Amino acid sequence: MRIIGHRGARGEAPENTLGGFQYIHDLGIRAVEFDVRQLKDNELIIMHDDNFLRTTGTDQALYELDSRQLEAFNQAHIWMDWDKQITPTLRQTLSIIHDFEHIEVEVKAVATMAEAEKLVLELQKQLHDFEETAVITSFDLKIHQALKQQYSIFKRGLLVEEDIKHKAIEQALELGCCQIGWMNQLATDEMIQATQKAHLHISVWTVNDIERAKHLQSLGIDGLITDFPKMMLEHL
Repeated sequence: MRIIGHRGARGEAPENTLGGFQYIHDLGIRAVEFDVRQLKDNELIIMHDDNFLRTTGTDQALYELDSRQLEAFNQAHIWMDWDKQITPTLRQTLSIIHDFEHIEVEVKAVATMAEAEKLVLELQKQLHDFEETAVITSFDLKIHQALKQQYSIFKRGLLVEEDIKHKAIEQALELGCCQIGWMNQLATDEMIQATQKAHLHISVWTVNDIERAKHLQSLGIDGLITDFPKMMLEHL
């Protein structure tokens, strides 16, 4: 089972930041998950929310800005021992994790199919050297449909947070996915076994309890997405 840092290592370092990605790299872990959004100047950036309030303390809608305006926001403002961390671009992030063995690129939901098509075109360009290691994941079916329509060569994973049980497996197979990312609360023994029977890889998120992690390991899941990769590394 692979330990995968959630948004870098969001329980141990500022989430979705270059410092956080360097932190997990320095731990010796070579698997990470992070979130991608596209700004109005088409730049791909790494950020979970569509507003800066939670992570920087400033109430500012993300999509009102372009990439030149990111400098003003400190993604480490609640991390007193950390220097200022700017919202990184995908290009900057890939330069740190270039030697990782597994990268889960979660594309956040978009409003229209046209936005999905534009985003995934740019995403595939920037990931062109990461075909072997990157898995493009999303809850948004528009993202999956755009990738399928573009005959993407990238591996894809369907993220599941609703209790739709076996329908999720059917949906993942129809979309051409090789993986399901199960929310931890939905990842019952039965659903994990059914997913494995369908020959789909499994990541489970977000797992921060050691005993739960050990149980999932015993079930043979592929990836454990955790906020505390250092802690998991010490116990698994």
